[in-house]
Amino acid sequence: MKKTSIGGQALIEGILMLGPENAAIAVRKPDGEIVIDKKPLPKKNWLSKVPVVRGVVNFVKQIVFGMKALMYSAEFYDVEEEQVKPSKFEKFIEKLLGNKFKDAAIYAAVVVAIAFSVGLFVLLPNFLATLIGFKNPVAYNLFEGVVRIVIFFLYLKLASMMKDIQRVWEYHGAEHKTIHCYEHGEELTVENVSKYSTKHPRCGTSFMFLVMIVSILVFSVVPLGNIWFNVLTRLALVPLVAGLSYEVLKFAGRSEWKIMKIINAPGMLFQIFTTREPDAKQIEVAIAAFNNVLVPDKDADNW
Repeated sequence: MKKTSIGGQALIEGILMLGPENAAIAVRKPDGEIVIDKKPLPKKNWLSKVPVVRGVVNFVKQIVFGMKALMYSAEFYDVEEEQVKPSKFEKFIEKLLGNKFKDAAIYAAVVVAIAFSVGLFVLLPNFLATLIGFKNPVAYNLFEGVVRIVIFFLYLKLASMMKDIQRVWEYHGAEHKTIHCYEHGEELTVENVSKYSTKHPRCGTSFMFLVMIVSILVFSVVPLGNIWFNVLTRLALVPLVAGLSYEVLKFAGRSEWKIMKIINAPGMLFQIFTTREPDAKQIEVAIAAFNNVLVPDKDADNW
């Protein structure tokens, strides 16, 4: 069975797909039309080929592309009745940056998103572990890891309770089903795509879970100090943890070893919260996005 590197992200009534050469956004407008925005991806540089480093580079690129795609999809669903006037500060920034205002806003949102994630999933568990006063590094890191997993679980659980997020999870399920269908060599039709699972081993949810497991192992080799030392060492090691997690996910995605399936199992389980069964119209959007990133070379998108 083929294993593809093509993947993406669920949006507001749409899907982003990233292929070997192009990125494609498919959004179903309120009138029912599917609109496609297709753009070439930047050429990969040497950093994209260095193990561990490539994981960090790809992670940042994915966040930037994802944020841009999310803002694009949101433009079709702005509330027309509430025309909020921009503040004086917003007008000043827009005048100062001109056409670059939107890009600046996207990168600022990416920085805030990364800072929030690091604060919630790295610093908060570390603070709680330090507050309790563990002296044994193993106990310290195990407690920190368990807290991190619990926070992740609660975060997904609370997000899943929101109606709008449930729609996003359905598009996420449509993305996975479409990738499964392609990997099994079947024609991408609604009927064919519908029969596949909404869970996929190379999903971002699985990546996030791997990050939490790898962080326990990496942080365990770092000696404990005061709260500031612990915080700074963890911040410094976040890129390494992300890079190593990417390599584990990449290897697990290729391998047929049973141990790799066991490692992937918790991430697959967490996809219960991040995917839902899509309807036919959502699958149509996923197929449209996927078809627009395919290239003539069938080996170009190999995982």
